[in-house]
Amino acid sequence: MERSERVVVVVYDAVRLLDVTGPLEVFGMANEHGAHYELLTASPGGTDVRTTTGTRLGADVALEDVDVEGGTLVVPGSPNWQITVTDEHLLDQVRRLSRQARRTASVCAGAFTLAAAGLLEGRRAATHWELADQLARRYPGVEVDCEAIFVRDGPVISSAGVTSGIDLSLALVEEDLGSEAARLVAKHLVVFLQRPGGQSQFSVRLAAQPARNDLLRGIMDRITADPSADHSLSLLADDAGVSVRHLTRLFRDQMGTSVARFVESTRLEAAQQLLETGTAPLDVVARRTGFGSAETLRRVFTRELGVPPSAYRARFRTTVTPALAGAGR
Repeated sequence: MERSERVVVVVYDAVRLLDVTGPLEVFGMANEHGAHYELLTASPGGTDVRTTTGTRLGADVALEDVDVEGGTLVVPGSPNWQITVTDEHLLDQVRRLSRQARRTASVCAGAFTLAAAGLLEGRRAATHWELADQLARRYPGVEVDCEAIFVRDGPVISSAGVTSGIDLSLALVEEDLGSEAARLVAKHLVVFLQRPGGQSQFSVRLAAQPARNDLLRGIMDRITADPSADHSLSLLADDAGVSVRHLTRLFRDQMGTSVARFVESTRLEAAQQLLETGTAPLDVVARRTGFGSAETLRRVFTRELGVPPSAYRARFRTTVTPALAGAGR
């Protein structure tokens, strides 16, 4: 990077602190290794803001006075996004700056701000997995990707929850400086340059709405109570006293999925739980959760979560090392 490029991060009251500092750390670390990003935080009126942690942030410049011509605009999120999307002054400034910027990025619930400003209309976008359905319902013109860590659609880049702002920023550094520079920044931050897996590895697997039909509720309860049991479509239909066709239609119409898909999702969630909380070998986990074999378990994990079960266990089981575990005794 020969010339300096301005990166403006919008800050406001109740902004998520890590949404702000994550991208700043990435660009700041890139500067330590030869980049020339000019980093600015901009708030309405240039006033200090209080973040979700209660930490007070001082803004470098007033949002109304800053420009980002040819640079990067970053819009962090807030758990109070319902208020943010009704702040017309903030939205006007985001629109103005986005017109100037070479690229506009959002972190987590910042996608709601971009959507409210009309910047995501007709575009694909990502946000936190817990908020994806709300974003899709409130802004039907946005194609919400529930799986991606970040999504680029033209000059607009949106990322998933909180720490994914780091992933997004690393991708922007790679775009500007190349993969080796981005890899060096990731290495110094001790993070993945390209995080394995998507949001589904963090989300609640059984996100289906409660069934309205008593028969359907009973079948779903039976499946979730014992994921390892035989839950073939024909057996479930026989036990419920209905035809396979009727049961298939009930699941499709009320749950928006198939019986087989629901069974697999239930088993996957059960396997995640065992991997997070226990030490059983993979073949035992597979048998206990109805997958039958470690190979089937690996195949489903890789397809659905983007990582094999062994990597999932290593990442999510515990943050306490044996030495730390014994330290408090």
